Amino acid sequence: MLLAVRDLEMRFGDRLIQRDVSFDVERGTVFAVMGGSGCGKSTLLKHLVGLLHPAAGRVEYDGVDFWSADEATRAKMRRGFGMLFQSGALWSSMTLLENVCLPLEQHTGLDAKQRDARAREVLEWVELEKFADYRPADISGGMKKRAGLARALATEPPLLFLDEPSAGLDPISSKRLDDLILDVRERTGAAVVMVSHELPSLLAVADDGIFLDADSRHPIARGSPKELRDHAPHPTVRAFLHREEPEPQPEIATAS
Repeated sequence: MLLAVRDLEMRFGDRLIQRDVSFDVERGTVFAVMGGSGCGKSTLLKHLVGLLHPAAGRVEYDGVDFWSADEATRAKMRRGFGMLFQSGALWSSMTLLENVCLPLEQHTGLDAKQRDARAREVLEWVELEKFADYRPADISGGMKKRAGLARALATEPPLLFLDEPSAGLDPISSKRLDDLILDVRERTGAAVVMVSHELPSLLAVADDGIFLDADSRHPIARGSPKELRDHAPHPTVRAFLHREEPEPQPEIATAS
């Protein structure tokens, strides 16, 4: 199993964010982390990529627990991650080509000519080859997301993390990015973990997923967005995936 999460508990100090989070992600699949605002989706992503330490539980890559490993092993694991941040997180002082070359310089043994060729290859893949010498301020939001995805793909990682990839995009740009995510999966066989509350994107690309609930502070459903939309027993999940106001639920006491 490429990624296995077991009984993960997330806290900020004494404040419980989520507990009992468990799931697996296989190679070549798109896994969605779903839920309403404030449920801990992006916080979970930060735990998965090593930015936040869990209060309890395990995050395993190829059977190795990330948080029990030594720093050298963690650094090696991180080199297998590609990350697309919600904002794109491109360096504003660099061209798109330079942004994509950066992880190649840091994590590969390629020389300058090889890095340039690889960066141009992935920019062509995301249809930005003509904008290689542009800076982030000179391109649209959708183009920034595609440039960020190109940078995440540059080192051919087996696991991609996408934080709200369609947020702030118009429907056409969002659809274009959805198609690109599916193309990435088909071309590379990489696993994709995607945090999103954009229903069209979730329904279009995700094979599997987990639904985090802000009220009970633990997952309340597991399955593909389409399956959960049509068959989820929990009314909060059904309401979310049908864009309806959820029915009031009995208050559930949780540990704090």
